[in-house]
Order: sequence, then C-alpha cells, then structure tokens
Amino acid sequence: MFKILHKSKKNKSRTALLNLNHGIVKTPVFMPVGTRASVKTLSAEDIHEIGFKLILANTYHMLTTIGSDLVKEAGKLQKFSGYSGNFLTDSGGFQVFSLSKLRKITKEGVQFQSHLDGKKIFLTPELSIDTQLKLGSDIIMVMDECLAYPATQEQSRKSLELTMKWEKRSKIFFEQNKGPESGKKLFGIVQGGFDKDLRAEAAKKVVETGFDGYALGGLSVGEPYELMHNLIPYCINELPENSPRYLMGLGSPLEIARCVSQGIDMFDCVLPTRIARHGLIYTWQGKLKILNSKYKKDFKPLDPECDCIVCKNYSRAYIRYLFKVGEFLAPRLASYHNLYFMKKFMEKIRQAIEDDTLEEFIEFIKNIYD
Repeated sequence: MFKILHKSKKNKSRTALLNLNHGIVKTPVFMPVGTRASVKTLSAEDIHEIGFKLILANTYHMLTTIGSDLVKEAGKLQKFSGYSGNFLTDSGGFQVFSLSKLRKITKEGVQFQSHLDGKKIFLTPELSIDTQLKLGSDIIMVMDECLAYPATQEQSRKSLELTMKWEKRSKIFFEQNKGPESGKKLFGIVQGGFDKDLRAEAAKKVVETGFDGYALGGLSVGEPYELMHNLIPYCINELPENSPRYLMGLGSPLEIARCVSQGIDMFDCVLPTRIARHGLIYTWQGKLKILNSKYKKDFKPLDPECDCIVCKNYSRAYIRYLFKVGEFLAPRLASYHNLYFMKKFMEKIRQAIEDDTLEEFIEFIKNIYD
C-alpha cells in the first residue's frame, strides 16, 4: 500500500506512493476537507482540475445530514458527490472534542445531540465503522476521543484507555464487515494528550493492535505549535517506517513543512478554504488580505507567481470588488486559488525532499509566513 521512494539524509522526511482504491496518491500530501462530501464553494470538477487525489469527509456530519444508507444506494461517496478520487473519512471522534456541549461520553460510545435538529444519536465504534463502510471510504479512521488543551495527566490517561478500547472494537468490526478484497484501509489514531510518555505508550499500543496507517490525533487543537512539534517524535519513534503517518487537522504551510521534516506524510485542514471565504489569500510572497483598500485599483493577479485559472483570468481589484458586493463568486475564486497554492506547496515539498533541500525550503516559508 505504501511505497517509500526517497528518504532525506538530513531529517526524517520521505516521499512515497500511497496506493488506494481510487488511485495512487503522492506523499507528503495535503487533503482538502469536504466535511459533507463537498469542499465548500468548489465543485468536484474544480478539485479534479487542481489535481487532488484524496479528500476528507466527516462521518458525524454525513450521519446527521443524510445518513449512510442513501449514499450507499447512490453508489457510495464517489458517485454521490461526483468526485471520483479517494475519500478519507474521519470517524466522528473530533466531534467528541468540538461538540463538547452537545455530547455525553460513556464506555460504549458517545451520546450526541445533533447540532442541526437536536436529535439524539448514540455513536459507537461499531456504528462509526459501519457508516464509513457504507459511505465507501477508501481510508477509514477508528473512533477515538480527542482531548481539549490543556489536559491533566489523569484526564489524558483515562482518555487514552477509552480510546484504545474503542480502537480495538473498531478494528474487530472492520475485519468482520469490510468484505473480501475490499481494498479499504483502516488507520489507527495515536492519542495521549500532551504528555510525551503517554504519547509514546499510545503509539506502542496502537502498533500492537495493528493498522494500515497511523494518525496523530489530539494535536493542533489550540496548543502551542512548539509543544506539538516536541510531542511528534515520541509518536513517530514508535511507529513502523513502512506505514503512512497522518497528522490530523493541520493547515498552516510553515507547520506542515516542519512536520514533514519530522516524518509526517499526510495532512488535512479546513484552513485554506475557511480563510479564503474571508478574503485571506495564500501567495508565494506571504498572506494577502484582499479586502484591504490598497487593492481597489490593483489589477495584478492574486499572486504573480501562480499559474492557476484564477490568477490567469482575474485581478485583485475585481476579486476585492466581488467580496465587497457579496458575490458568491468571490469565495469560490479565493478558495480555488488557496487550494491550488496548497497543491503546489506540497509538490515543492516533495521536490525539496528529493533534492535534500527541505531545510532551506522551510526557511523560505518561515520568512514569508512566520
């Protein structure tokens, strides 16, 4: 499933090929987030045109909006959404963290009150995996509990014990129900709060259970970035080298580059499209706030160094105008550009790994994004 192509001589970065049901993915890779099987403001054709081979959808949100049975009947996520590439689905574990006022955690699972209509949903590891199987996910995530920052060691220990039980139940249900020759991949998640020893212990236990890939969960949830980077080695050092490593929820270009140097292969985040909808643009000169008055008569492209269709055809002045008058085209163009930037950004990272110049590239990004 995971073929390493090149390892850096200067750090822990590597390039690889991730072989999935709906195509091969080059890593390190950034995955756009399509929470409800749709990347906000963009079409499936846009995502294909930019060149993404893997995007993320969310189990909890699919379960509370449309349900998995209808998606399965429609031909699963690819045919239902029109995006024929690979889907990774989050298990719903992050909602244990983000919807803290609407849920109750037990040993069996999580009692949610839907944020849409108040309907009660009891999400168990088995229901999470069953939902993802019906959705037709190419990469399925086990159910875990994600802690908020800060967390005590006692809270972290208790949460880790619960997560490990849920992960084992997730794997048992997956193995019993995935079907013959399904080709689907199951990823385990390393939790452990913000304690280095618990992180190392969690990584060991997840590897003992055995998965196709390994994610680092419960990071990039509000803790200082330096703490995140300090904890990563305690996870990475216990994970098998020949499996993909995925840090969940990170979208900052600089921090992604730094994490790649630590051995991370996969990333996802809503950040590029979320900031785009508010007029914040990624460029190779740094962030550009398109709503600033200085761009009112600026007829240059968003980024003179970018060759996306937005930068080829639209000016800063026009896109600013669209935002100012509330045209739907504004967030669409900004989102397209930001995701195109992220695609090119990951290409440059992979090339830097191959050339053993990643550290120099990180310095370049730090100078424009720090």
